[in-house]
Amino acid sequence: MTSSSTPGLARFNTLADDEATTALHEVCASAAWGRAILSRRPYATAEALLFASDAATAALTPEDLADAMAGHPPIGRPKPGDPTSSREQRGMAGASEELKAEMLELNLAYQERFGHVFLICATGATGGQMRDAVKSRIGNSPEQERGIVRTELGKINRIRLTRLVQDFSEQGA
Repeated sequence: MTSSSTPGLARFNTLADDEATTALHEVCASAAWGRAILSRRPYATAEALLFASDAATAALTPEDLADAMAGHPPIGRPKPGDPTSSREQRGMAGASEELKAEMLELNLAYQERFGHVFLICATGATGGQMRDAVKSRIGNSPEQERGIVRTELGKINRIRLTRLVQDFSEQGA
């Protein structure tokens, strides 16, 4: 995003609260995160929106973080009909059946250990990189993993907000 206001940001700033809430829920499933972003409108710049996202992500309680993670499908199994999860997990699309099966096993082991899906900012990552990440993180303590999950969620939220504002610019053109 550029440092100045864009037509997409202006459109986001002027959306009715219910429309903005729906759009923000597509970015992050945490209602607390969405309320925090909504409460700070209007945003003067795209960077201000991203910084607000970072602050809102950092402020999520464990329950809010669980809500946010519940909106993410397991790696290797994007939500059917959801172009966002398919785009973000593109690195798994061309993975071998062996790698997909290994990711399924690792996802299940991770979920059993931590009680939630393995969350990683998958945009631009290969299937092998995602597999290696889950392998390296499965031995973390729950506290370490919560910190990593929060960081990964912040990256995902930034990418999705950037796309949201860009999409709003294109729709207004």
